[in-house]
Formats: sequence, structure tokens, C-alpha cells
Amino acid sequence: MAAVSRVCPLNQGGNSWSKWQVAVVVGAPLAVAGVSYWYYRRSGKNRNRSLSGTSTNGKPTSKASSMDGPELNTLESIESLVANEKDPFKKAQLYKNEGNKHFKAGKYDDAIVMYSKAIEACPSTEKSDVFYQNRAAAYEQLRNYSKVIEDCSVALELNPRYVKALQRRAKALEQSEDLAQCLEDVTAVCILEGFQNQSSIVQADRVLKALGRKHAKEALLNRKPQMPSRYFIRTFLSAFSEDPIQKLIKAELTPERLSSEDLASKKGFEKAKHAFAVGEYDQIVAACTEEIDSVEADGGSAMAALLLRGTFYLWLGEIKNSLADLEAVIENDMADKKLRVNALIKRASLHVQMDDPNRSFEDFERAAILDPENSDVYHHRGQMNLLLEKAEEAKKDFAHAVELNPTFPIAYVQKCYIDYRFSSGANDPSAFKMAKKSFEEAIERFPDCTETYMLYAQVLTDKGNYEEADKYFAKAIKLDPSNGTLMVHRGLLQLQWKNDVEKALKLIEEAISLDAKCEFAYETLGTIEVQRGNLKRAVELFDKAIPLSKTEFEMSHLYALRDAAVAQEKVATKFGLNMGV
Repeated sequence: MAAVSRVCPLNQGGNSWSKWQVAVVVGAPLAVAGVSYWYYRRSGKNRNRSLSGTSTNGKPTSKASSMDGPELNTLESIESLVANEKDPFKKAQLYKNEGNKHFKAGKYDDAIVMYSKAIEACPSTEKSDVFYQNRAAAYEQLRNYSKVIEDCSVALELNPRYVKALQRRAKALEQSEDLAQCLEDVTAVCILEGFQNQSSIVQADRVLKALGRKHAKEALLNRKPQMPSRYFIRTFLSAFSEDPIQKLIKAELTPERLSSEDLASKKGFEKAKHAFAVGEYDQIVAACTEEIDSVEADGGSAMAALLLRGTFYLWLGEIKNSLADLEAVIENDMADKKLRVNALIKRASLHVQMDDPNRSFEDFERAAILDPENSDVYHHRGQMNLLLEKAEEAKKDFAHAVELNPTFPIAYVQKCYIDYRFSSGANDPSAFKMAKKSFEEAIERFPDCTETYMLYAQVLTDKGNYEEADKYFAKAIKLDPSNGTLMVHRGLLQLQWKNDVEKALKLIEEAISLDAKCEFAYETLGTIEVQRGNLKRAVELFDKAIPLSKTEFEMSHLYALRDAAVAQEKVATKFGLNMGV
């Protein structure tokens, strides 16, 4: 996923480094969303651990062999063979081998009988882990997952690093929807196998996503709305060149704090506008509600109050309430066209965050029909196309947005970025030179636009021009020293450029001191701490990021990172692993 504007509502104020870019920088694999790939990188000498009943030193953990054997014996004949055998463990082996024959023949009930006899015959001085694991394999074929879990658990008590038993129990636990224990098992498999088994990696990813969704749904039931930071609100709104609410506020109010007596005299939307102008954001929802419920409210002020309240609900993460308010504005044919278009753009951003891009495109198309000269429609649709890796469509949208409003710097620099993406994809050095020139012209044209410096820095990073990229991040920070997100980006650059973890951490900690509600900083810092092996600290950081997320989709992602860290910590403790770099 490409870099996206920090001010784009599509990524909620956002993080111009995508989730996977952060993972790549700090060394976490995409497929397992944080399961310790760094451990894999440090454990090359142990990557060839056995898949079945073999210890880490390569020696068999029991005398039992793999499933083999020719034709089936009758119960009488196998009992006769066993009766003639004096060694108790060899008796168990005979039963086990016969069980293997039945298994291969698809006679799973008969195989279970033989494996059970092997377990009974096995003396206490010998390990019977393979017998239990084989019986679990037969139960698995019969989809008796509770028995699979039971037998694999016994096998693992006998041999805690028995990878095949861990794999089989993980599959059964997933089928039984015990996702937390399943994740712990599959994480252990990934680590013990050195991340060489693709099916285990895919399972880990699948379980993390499912568990993340489950935890997010549970958390949302008791979630307390949390007002985002002033920086988030400012940057979100700066992505709109034609925001009707901001125009109303700027036209009618000066940002001077009223006395308590004067403020008390204001009601409804007038009070909301003043609260917005002076940054008293906690008062806005109630003031808008007062306007909406008032019998004296005219249609225009009520619609404006609905749009403003719906926007604040969006920021608070109250998605249902936000959708209801935005829809009320959208479906009112008498409402001002600019209000309806702004509501459509914001609803489109919610749809894409809820993983419903088709409905998002429908809203953008409706907005374009309603107000074809509104550059915000094409700018934000370009953002969504960029998120969805639809570069050709994004290029057209940004170009049209700039054509309609050539003085809006955010759209202009996004066009520069997508032009770079095209030149980069074509691997054409001359095209890259042109893209670079366009960024330099953008900086000259909009010297006070932080976004211009930041996106250019990311382009330079992408081309490996790290020192130059750092200079442009520094220039962006000088322009906007309270911007915590910029600090995070610069910290990530230190990792990619010099692998300077300490400097990266210092910059990201500074981002948090600037903006205590910077979810991007907590998430990135948590991901770095996973790599460093500080798993408890990582969990604490993810716990700080989760309440700041705005949608179920964002929250699911953060819970997946948290769950991965928790699982790694449990596996590390169980196996006595040193998870530090």
C-alpha cells in the first residue's frame, strides 16, 4: 500500500507510512502480523528442526517410527504376534505399526483401537508421545476435535517441542474456535520451525485476524468515546479545500474566548461554532444536538449541525451515530449542496475503513454528480484509489482535483506523489527526474506546506536517498514542530537508514510527548519493542493505541499486533527463549 497523506480522512488523520511499511522497516513479516520474524533471522542454525517427534538436537524423542507397514493383519493375528513378543515397548510398537496400516487404509476407528493398545502396552520408562499424536491424527480424520486436542496435549506433556502435535492441536483448536490457545500453538510452531512452514504462517495470519476481530467487537461494546488530539482535528480538516462548516465558522466568528456569561447566552449551532473556533471540542456534540432538537432551528442550521456532529462522532469512533447524521444530511434534498457533498466524502471514508470500498465509490460518484466542480471529491477519491493500489485511477483523480483547484497544496503534492509512483513503476530514470523536479517546484510554490516536504522525504527514502530525506523531514518538523506524526516518520527513517534503534526510539517518544493521543506513535513503538524482545512493553503500548483507534477495522489490526506479542511472550516463557535482539 502506498504512502498516503497524513491529512487524508481515508486513513483518519493519518499515517503516510502504511501498516505494512512499518512492519517491513522493523523486520516483522507481513503474513504473521508481528509474530517474531526477527527471532527467525537470529536462529538460522536451528531452522531445520524436525517436524515430528524430534528434539532440537536432531535426535529422536522416542523409539517409535513413522507410519509404515504392508498389509493389514486381523485382530487375532496381531494379538498372536504381540503375545509372542517379550519386550513391552516392542509390543507397543507392533500395535502402533498396525494402527498405521489401518490409518493408511482409511480405517480410522480401527487405527484408534490399535493406537490405544499401543498406549496401554507402552511401559512408563518409554515415551509414548508419538502413539498419542498418531491417535490424534486418526481422531482428526473423524473430526473429533476434542479428542485431537486431548491426545495432542498429552503428547506435548511428554515432549513439549513436538512440532507435529503442536500443529495438529492448533488446527483442532481453530476448528473449536479456541483462538487464543490456537495462536499460542501456531506461534510456537512458527518459532520452532524457523518460519519455514508456509501453512503455519498462513494459519497464524488467519487466526490473528479472526482473534483481532473478536477482541475488537468485544471492546467496542464497552468502548468509551475519546476525543482525538487537536493535531488530528487540524490535519483532518486541512484535507478539505471546500469545507462548508469551516467557512461558516470563519465567516461568523473570531477565535476569541468569550466570558462565561456571553457563552451562556449562545445556544445551539451558534454555541457549537464558537466552541469549535476556540477549541472547546467537548461542548460541540451537545450544542449541535440542542440545535437539531430545537423547534426554532431553520433547515440550514440544523443540517450544518448534523454535519458537524456527524464529523465529531466519526472522530470519537461512534460510527453508527456518525453514519446516521451524515445520512440525514445526504438524503435531504433541500440541504445545501456543499453540505451534502462533504457528508458524502466523509461517509465514503467510513465505508473504506469498514472494508466496503464498493459503497465508498458509490458515495464518491454521487458526490461528483451532485457537485462536479468540487475538487475535494476527486482529491479524496484519489486518496482511496491510492490506498487500494489503483494507481491509474488515482492519477486521474489527483490531476482533475488540481485542475479544478490549482492553489490547494495538499492535492497538488499528492499529484506529484502519484506521478512519482508511475515513474517508479516504469523504472524510467528520466521520468523520476521529472517527478523529482515537480516536487521541488511544489516546495517553491507552497513553501509553508508541511505535506510537501513530508511526501518528498518519503520519495527520497524510497529511492535510498536517506540523508537527503532526513533533511526534508527536518524541514517539515521545523514548519510544524508540534506534529508528532512527522517525528514517527523520521524515527522510522533512522531504522531504515542506519538501523539506529536508540535515535528512532527517542524521536518516537518525542512524538508521544507532543501528542499523547498519537496512535501511530504507540503502534510503531510497540512494533519496535516486539523486535527488541520487550514483549510486555509492546503489549502496554498496543493497549495505549487501541482506545485511540476510530474504527473496528483499525482496532482489529491493533488487537492482532497485541495478541501476537502476548502469544510470543507465552511461548518464550514456556521454552525459555531469549527474545531479545
